[in-house]
Amino acid sequence: MRYGFVIDQNRCIGCHACTVACKEEHNVAVGVFRTWVKYVERGTFPQVQRHFGVMRCNHCDLAPCVEICPTSALYRRTDGIVDFDNRRCIGCKSCMQACPYDALYLDPNTNTAAKCNFCVHRIESHMEPACVIVCPVQAIIAGDLDDHASRISRIVATEKVAARKPHKGTSPKLFYVGIDGALLQPAAVRSEGGGFAVEPHDEGVKVAIEPGNAHTDPCSRKTGAGAPLDLGREAYNVAHPMPWGWQVAAYLWTKSIGAGVSIVIVLLAALGRLAPGGFRNIVAPAIALAFTGLTGLLLIGDLKRPDRFYFLFTKPNPRSWLVRGSYIIVAYSGIVTLWLAAGVLLDVSPGPLLLACGALGVAAAGYTAFLFAQAKGRDIWQSPLLLWHLLSQASLGGSAILIVAGVLGAIPAAAIRELDQVLLAAIVLVGAMTAGEIWTTHESEEARLAWETLTHGAMSARFWLGFVAAGVVLPVVLLALALSGGQFPELSVAAAIVALFGLLLYEDLWRQAGQAVPLS
Repeated sequence: MRYGFVIDQNRCIGCHACTVACKEEHNVAVGVFRTWVKYVERGTFPQVQRHFGVMRCNHCDLAPCVEICPTSALYRRTDGIVDFDNRRCIGCKSCMQACPYDALYLDPNTNTAAKCNFCVHRIESHMEPACVIVCPVQAIIAGDLDDHASRISRIVATEKVAARKPHKGTSPKLFYVGIDGALLQPAAVRSEGGGFAVEPHDEGVKVAIEPGNAHTDPCSRKTGAGAPLDLGREAYNVAHPMPWGWQVAAYLWTKSIGAGVSIVIVLLAALGRLAPGGFRNIVAPAIALAFTGLTGLLLIGDLKRPDRFYFLFTKPNPRSWLVRGSYIIVAYSGIVTLWLAAGVLLDVSPGPLLLACGALGVAAAGYTAFLFAQAKGRDIWQSPLLLWHLLSQASLGGSAILIVAGVLGAIPAAAIRELDQVLLAAIVLVGAMTAGEIWTTHESEEARLAWETLTHGAMSARFWLGFVAAGVVLPVVLLALALSGGQFPELSVAAAIVALFGLLLYEDLWRQAGQAVPLS
């Protein structure tokens, strides 16, 4: 048994009866929706057409929201319905990033996620969902796709149907008859920030900069000689704010520093470039532990239900990289604590202990690549280079903070010089990989649009001036001067500080760009 929906857009009149019935049936709060009707207009006056599309959860057979949910609050029932238990939800919002269809939202009354659950209470009572019975034109058909005698199965087998983003590999079970192609490609539709229910993206990020301009409009589709493909204008939609805010960027930054300290120390110690002593035995692990602890606080603070954070350990979903990452962070914090204890009590850093710190430091820095890969709704985060980005960023963050601490602690100039070289190499790697992401062919149009938003949209000034110029070029110049001109610790500290601020800015811009391209 596999329950699914068919929506006949040839019949739909855009009356919103399904939306109202859903809100009434589930007491859905004002401003959020489990099902809604989107309007797209095509043509120019007086030859204008309006097309409707009913949007909701697709109850995917391979639901990415189920995979990423850290506490199994989302689960797939034996009848194929993807249901939700808000008693287990910690409000991490990762399911909202995993869903390619904007189907999940945060309930402002409970601070937990919510979505269409196929009216399971009605299904179990042998009744149809509320949206089905209220539709005045019978445009919504629900039923068992595996029952070949059912109406929905016959429609899917005999009529031309379409699904939203089947290339995502989610096996959606929401099919459309007669839907306009513009409603299946949200990023190809001009969003002008107007209309009687359209709200602009939060944080000042707008995907459409100058609609119709092929050079500056990230939403334009280019074919042939480069002419933009305009599939229409979004006349009505509901707001979908960015789920992840500044805390995620700050968490990436602090984690890079905390994990990077171990990576850099182990690297230099293995090469014989950093002698044992108080800096290696006490200062370095203290910094690593402080920034790793701050990372944990940011992770917990970003939860909408921080009082339930311990569910990560008491009700874990082992498939979620949010859970795996939490375990890695705890293990890394533990091994760094042993490193610090050995330094304080014995004034030593045993080789095996350092190797364990370095290995777990790599894991702590890199696991986020697999977490973001589970966020299948955001194509820019699916880059195969992300793991190497994170490791390079960790090397940057670790060496930069160690330079500042080393100069303040008056460690030998030779050690500062070694750290300068590591920082220089890390900055060059970060810059080179970022350039590769920008100028290589992207795996999807959505990824291209996200990068174009970052480099040519509302964030472009901060990206080019704040990150590239101030966060990459300037520290490279300062480090080159410090390395070539003798002992100039002031230049090393200045380079380290601007590199750290450049990294923080990049993390925040990358976070915003990933969420700037519309999903529905």
